[in-house]
Amino acid sequence: MAWTKYQICLAVMMLITGSINTLSAKWADGFSANGCNGSPKHLFDHPFLQAVGMFLGEVSCLAVFYILVCHDRRKPEPQMASAKKFNSFIFLPPALCDMTATSIMYIALNLTSASSFQMLRGAVIVFTGLLSVAFLGRRLISSQWVGIFFTICGLVVVGLADFVSGNNDQGHKLSQVITGDLLIIIAQIIVAIQMVLEEKFVYKHDVHPLRAVGTEGMFGFIILTALLIPMYYIPVGQFSGNPRGVLEDALDAFCQIGLKPLIFVALLGNILSIAFFNFAGISVTKEISATTRMVLDSLRTMVIWIVSLAVGWEQFHGLQILGFVILLLGAALYNGFHKPVLAKLPWYRERVEEEYERERLLAENKDSINVSP
Repeated sequence: MAWTKYQICLAVMMLITGSINTLSAKWADGFSANGCNGSPKHLFDHPFLQAVGMFLGEVSCLAVFYILVCHDRRKPEPQMASAKKFNSFIFLPPALCDMTATSIMYIALNLTSASSFQMLRGAVIVFTGLLSVAFLGRRLISSQWVGIFFTICGLVVVGLADFVSGNNDQGHKLSQVITGDLLIIIAQIIVAIQMVLEEKFVYKHDVHPLRAVGTEGMFGFIILTALLIPMYYIPVGQFSGNPRGVLEDALDAFCQIGLKPLIFVALLGNILSIAFFNFAGISVTKEISATTRMVLDSLRTMVIWIVSLAVGWEQFHGLQILGFVILLLGAALYNGFHKPVLAKLPWYRERVEEEYERERLLAENKDSINVSP
């Protein structure tokens, strides 16, 4: 079935805005400018402020949701279900996970390449699968376990590529690159916890995805904005990227933005792109399929890698290609993309039919045993 123009626009929007989201954050990290009170020129290293901007983009999804609701109510036959009442605080635990993971990932993006950053985020499959077995009682089929194995292999190859190259083309020390990669993996554990919490406590309330993203974004924005105040006074020494050596210096960030307006352009691109990316992703799942969304997300990694090469942020490393292909294979197996292909093979169809017949006979035998004489 051919895609409609609307579906094509959604797919293109998801691919472009998803790529811009990572690239704009990396672009902002590369700028240097003077800070407040005439402090010397230094890199724009403000991961927590960038995370606040990301949550601001998520909050805008609430506005999109209410616009869609108003537009739907004007139709003769509204299609969107009426908003059900629920306690907004059910989103607080996943929002805290999102806030922590996002902040860690923005720190990591300062230490490693944009392509490695995007590829290593594939680790979420491993931890989501394991946690869903442990806490949701889910049973993974053999192909999903194989997918997890391939994902782990892909992560090792990507990490090895960073270790061999050292990403010296970006001026990063090998220790910084390794630290960045490890932080991304740690962040994916927290993201997996967030997904399990959402599935266990949130999805049963049948909340519209845009409303869910926006509500989590609201919690993240309020809490992290408030935390910027104590962060301004917490000394972290050499681990800080600002002149005062504190955990986050928001005033220094605003001074740099004022002296280097292009930083504001990069941050605005990050904020707007996350809003459009969430809307496009949810719409692609609804209008086309979850499979298409996963494929587009994989293409996003490729776009980020190509752009990073084109603008000179990193150099070509063959191991990254190999790692990306293995990660792609792992994700495909985990999400069951191989089943439609195998379904065309006669031996596979026979095997599926045999398993179905075996399960049917077992069910009949069980019923006959349970029937009283």
